Amino acid sequence: MAPEPVHSAMKPVGLNKPVTLPSLAYVTFLAGNGDYVKGVVGLAKGLRKVKSAYPLVVAVLPDVPDEHRRILESQGCIVREIEPVYPPENETQFAMAYYVINYSKLRIWKFLKYSKMIYLDGDIQVFDNVDHLFDLPDGHFYAVMDCFCEKTWSHTPQYKIGYCQQCPDRVRWPAELGPPPSLYFNAGMFVFEPSLDTYADLLKTLKVTTPTSFAEQDFLNMYFKDIYKPIPLVYNLVLAMLWRHPENVELHKVKVVHYCAAGSKPWRYTGKEENMQRGDIKMLIKKWWDIYNDESLDYKKQVDAPADAEPVNMQPFIAALSEAGAVQYITAPSAA
Repeated sequence: MAPEPVHSAMKPVGLNKPVTLPSLAYVTFLAGNGDYVKGVVGLAKGLRKVKSAYPLVVAVLPDVPDEHRRILESQGCIVREIEPVYPPENETQFAMAYYVINYSKLRIWKFLKYSKMIYLDGDIQVFDNVDHLFDLPDGHFYAVMDCFCEKTWSHTPQYKIGYCQQCPDRVRWPAELGPPPSLYFNAGMFVFEPSLDTYADLLKTLKVTTPTSFAEQDFLNMYFKDIYKPIPLVYNLVLAMLWRHPENVELHKVKVVHYCAAGSKPWRYTGKEENMQRGDIKMLIKKWWDIYNDESLDYKKQVDAPADAEPVNMQPFIAALSEAGAVQYITAPSAA
């Protein structure tokens, strides 16, 4: 149930005292000089196609070349350099090597200019407007539940007994193993609130964390488990769900697609890897390229706007002035 609005007597604000409204943004992460910059460009154009009211901030490591930064800025992205976050040495022995650099994503909790942000991996595309996720109640961490059916989970009790939170009734969690595992989300997309206190505690906790395989995703799941709220998979369709749990997917309703299955990165797609010749995969690859190649979606600067000016977002002003209509909250799926 949505909270009742609280009405309080307020003195009128003088025009010489500007009203401070919350600033909202999408954010992604980029490292190195490889081709992942294409994914971020595609994401920026995708957000423009669905007419998002909010900018895309790109947190880049120092090793991202100037050429790639200029490309991102030319597409309207707000580029912010961050320093790498290195986990304890013992962590890198257990985590998959290509995941380790992702601990640097923790720096986005320092982006205090924004009251709420939606994080999206660079291999994600947005096919429908999801700005309404910014209206979710504060104080929680929102993300889509992941799947335990992948072989990379073979070391876990979940995989060994065939239990998956995407279909908990198919193979029930054995009572003799105690309570079922906490709900586990995919960290390629999440809604969060930047906070200096949270940022400091994340880094402090990382220093004493237990080594894990999925690096920062495992860490974020551990850290936010008490305030995690699931949202429907239409907000982060991991492509493998198409063949692991097709009964849970209504593809025509999906708003956000995560091209994280082996061989599914559109800018590297060859169709040779397993499942990559499926009709639905080919269709989603084509949809990504249609957006990437659409020159009408390239960023166009406003006339007379300063070169370093950020796009003006009128939606918070409209929302603040309007008293009609309730906030539409996203219904979280049952944890059962």
